[in-house]
Amino acid sequence: MTTHPLPRLIEPAALQAALGTPGLLVVGVVSDEAFQQAHIPGAVHITPKALQHGQPPAPGRLPDAAQLSALFSAIGLTPDTHVVAYDDEGSGWAGRLLWTLAVLGHAHWSCLDGGIIAWQAAGLPVEQGNAPPRPSQYQARIGEDYRISTEQLLQRLDDPGVRIWDARSHAEYTGEKAFSKRGGHIPGAIHLEWTDLMDRSRDLRLLPPNRLRELLASRGFTDHTRIITHCQTHHRSGLTWLAGYLLGLDIVAYDGSWGEWGNREDTPIHNGEKP
Repeated sequence: MTTHPLPRLIEPAALQAALGTPGLLVVGVVSDEAFQQAHIPGAVHITPKALQHGQPPAPGRLPDAAQLSALFSAIGLTPDTHVVAYDDEGSGWAGRLLWTLAVLGHAHWSCLDGGIIAWQAAGLPVEQGNAPPRPSQYQARIGEDYRISTEQLLQRLDDPGVRIWDARSHAEYTGEKAFSKRGGHIPGAIHLEWTDLMDRSRDLRLLPPNRLRELLASRGFTDHTRIITHCQTHHRSGLTWLAGYLLGLDIVAYDGSWGEWGNREDTPIHNGEKP
C-alpha cells in the first residue's frame, strides 16, 4: 500500500507527484492501440473486455474468480496495492474496474479524474509502447456487496425504497433502439444518461460534487434510497456506480444489465417515456 493515502478521486497533478511510490499501481483501461500510443508513465494495461465475462446472453457479467485471479495476477495486483484507474472516455471503464475491485473487497483504489484526457490536457508526460508488469499471485474472492442479480432485482421491483438508474441512451431507454432481443426499460427505472455526469468544460472530469448531488437528487437518487444502476453491459454504469459511491450513496450495480434483462423472456419491460 502507498505510504500516503490517496483520495478516491485524484487530480492529474497529484497523481504525477505520487508516481513511483511503493505499492502504487496505475492501470489504464483502454484499447491496446490507445495504450501503446500514449499511457501514463509506469502504468500497466487492462483491455476493457477483460473486465467482462463476455458470454451471451449477458456478456457484461462479472468474470468468475478464476478469470479475475488470472487478470489481476498478470498486472501484479496484491492485497496491499493501491490502484489508480484511468481510461480515455470519461471514466466508464475506469469505474468498471474500480467496481470490480470493490466487489472483491479490495479497498485501496482511486480514480484519475478525467483520465488520460485530463492528464494530457495538463501537459503531463506520457510513454509509448508496452509496459510489462511484474506478475503476482492474486487470489480473487467475489463478495456479495455492490452487485445484484436478475432474480434479486425482480424481487425489488415494487420496493418503494429502491430506485433503478438506467444509464443508457434515451433511445435505448424508450425502446427505439435495442441491442438485445427486446427493447425498452425495466419497470420503474429512471433515465439519467452516463454522459450527463461528465463536465465537458473540464476534460471529462466528473461534475463537481454539489452539482452531481443536485442532478441525482432531481431524479430521485438520494441518501434515502437504495440505487441499482445498469446500462447494456455495465460499462457505462461503471461511471454511474462510481459517482454514486463517491457521494456516499447506497448504490449497487446490476452487471447483467440490459444484455441479460432484454434477452430473457421472463422479465417485465416498459416502453416509451414513463418509468
